Amino acid sequence: MAGTAVPDGPRGDDDRGGLRAALSGLTTRGRSFLAAGVAAAVCAYVLGQADLLRVGLLLAVLPLICVLVLHRTRYRVATSRLLTPQRVETGTEARVRLRMENVSKLSTGLLMLQDHVPYMLGSRPRFVLDRVEAGGRREVSYRVRSDLRGRFPLGPLQLRLSDPFGMCELTRSFSAYDTLTVVPRTEALPPVELFGEAAGYGEGRQRTLALAGDDDVIPRAYRHGDDLRRVHWRSTARYGELMVRREEQPQRARCTVLLDTRGVAYRGAGPDSAFEWAVSGAASALVHMLERGYTVRLLTDTGSAFPGEGAEGFGGAVQDPADSAGLMMDALAVVDHSEGAGLSRASDVLRAGGDELLVAFLGDLDEEQASFVARARGRSGAAVAFVLDSGAWLNGRPAPGAAGDRVRQLREAGWTAIAVPPGARLADLWQQAAGVRAEAAADTPYGGWA
Repeated sequence: MAGTAVPDGPRGDDDRGGLRAALSGLTTRGRSFLAAGVAAAVCAYVLGQADLLRVGLLLAVLPLICVLVLHRTRYRVATSRLLTPQRVETGTEARVRLRMENVSKLSTGLLMLQDHVPYMLGSRPRFVLDRVEAGGRREVSYRVRSDLRGRFPLGPLQLRLSDPFGMCELTRSFSAYDTLTVVPRTEALPPVELFGEAAGYGEGRQRTLALAGDDDVIPRAYRHGDDLRRVHWRSTARYGELMVRREEQPQRARCTVLLDTRGVAYRGAGPDSAFEWAVSGAASALVHMLERGYTVRLLTDTGSAFPGEGAEGFGGAVQDPADSAGLMMDALAVVDHSEGAGLSRASDVLRAGGDELLVAFLGDLDEEQASFVARARGRSGAAVAFVLDSGAWLNGRPAPGAAGDRVRQLREAGWTAIAVPPGARLADLWQQAAGVRAEAAADTPYGGWA
């Protein structure tokens, strides 16, 4: 972020308004001197003491002189802010660097920089700069950290000007600000072999062949690094730009990560709540599957799919996987409870697809919602559900209840369902789910999942 250079005082027709602003900037010390001077002058007049009158005038005039000098000073400053990184996980620090440059021909007096920071990120940083010579620069830095997800604005930056005696302070604000995105914390998951594993991106089982004949070839525009032996000259002559033949392209397997955000499905709040565990689990799963070469989409109970790029909202096929992960992590940074009470919309979306893998993070389920989830598997090759009992998470200890019944109901429908106890690590449950699926598929020609 680059700030705009601003003068420390008004000019032209704004002089009167600027002078009033300067008077309003009198500090406690300045107001005390002014009040003491006026009181001494009044007492001197009543008592007829000339010496006391001189003392009173000195006390009263000194802060007024400071106001006038500070108001008439004409130096200009420019500031910039550098936030690194702009996207961090919860509990991770980011560094903010502030640079101030005196672009005027006068040296500054005492300055104080103050950056506006939301209280979730820590206390408001303040820095005192004694003197900045003409054309000089000063750099300061501070760190921010949040245990809560979200998008937090940093700024605008305020510059407070003060006279050497501390009688008056003027505040000037810059308009630019930056945004820090705090995403859920992710957990490294163990790689587990896929069922029906075959060569290709995403351990997928299908490959698509490009038409390579001269008559039915489907060319594309040349990209830097393409082999010149693949140039299709007939199409190049037709389109007027260098075109190349498409080669055999592997079909990347697809994975959907379903996140249940219903407000009625979770009790409790805070970093250690069941909902935050589900959000963090969804983030870990989508990052893991993208690293395995899958095209991934994030689906919520409302039927909304992220990142919304490519076919049916899948990411990682057209755009760079890192970009896809960034878009989905940004969505998870601000995801909140939905007002809906059902999973029917998500079920309809899932039944229309044919994903190789479906991973669901679910809150409290009643029998009706468990039936929607059971049918949501549709044509998915494998479906894994992590079912949370928010009541048990709220009490901090496992408790028998409906969660176990819902897990059995989902397993009967072909899901690999795992109950999530309070404080569990997703990596352990991920491995456990692979073992459960391996046992269930012992008599079939399929293996595990990833």
